[in-house]
Amino acid sequence: MARHGKKYMQASAKIDPDRLYAPREALALVRETSTSTFDGTVELHVRLGVDPRHAEQQVRDTVLLPNGLGKKVRVLVFAEGDASRVAQEAGADIIGDDDIIQRIKDGWLEFDATVATPDVMGKIGKSGLGRILGTRGLMPNPKAGTVVPAADLPRVIRELKAGRVEFRVDKTGNVHVPVGKASFETEGLYGNMAALMEAVKRARPASAKGSFVKKVTVTSTMGPGVHVDPNSAQEM
Repeated sequence: MARHGKKYMQASAKIDPDRLYAPREALALVRETSTSTFDGTVELHVRLGVDPRHAEQQVRDTVLLPNGLGKKVRVLVFAEGDASRVAQEAGADIIGDDDIIQRIKDGWLEFDATVATPDVMGKIGKSGLGRILGTRGLMPNPKAGTVVPAADLPRVIRELKAGRVEFRVDKTGNVHVPVGKASFETEGLYGNMAALMEAVKRARPASAKGSFVKKVTVTSTMGPGVHVDPNSAQEM
């Protein structure tokens, strides 16, 4: 079993591991027990009652967090011709030309989100970037709203920079999503968590049976997790 440091153990002592906290109280505790020397990220982890092995029980969507993520989001846009000009004027940090594709293949990943126009997706696929970007959740995808025509690039870039995040169930049936920074006020984190929980509920597959949200935990970078009452989380 991994051994934790003194600061972590002191923080853990403030949390009752057998208690299911109300969302607002849980978020206040996460802020109080953040042990990192930097401004840690607050994450929401949700265990869902789905079987990800079945395609019809996949859970995936995007949500715009009303209070943002508390960090500068670097957006890479794969586009050519007039679309690349539109992306640049809309505030894209990087335009994905052939040189950028090669840099990514060589290991460069200094960006936080990607967008692409449909006409360049074939080039991205042939380049093999899917294997690199897909495992990191950075591959443009129509279902996530990140493969769009040139006319929609300004809106998508603006939303990504404002705090739009994608969530997707993993192979163990869990969703892991950042909801802000430990320096946020509790109400700011609460607003983001409420928006995310509402989006998760809307994304429930029709084939899912029984309880959909089984377990909810909030935590900060290097900090202990706080268990949230699932029913209260769904009523936010």
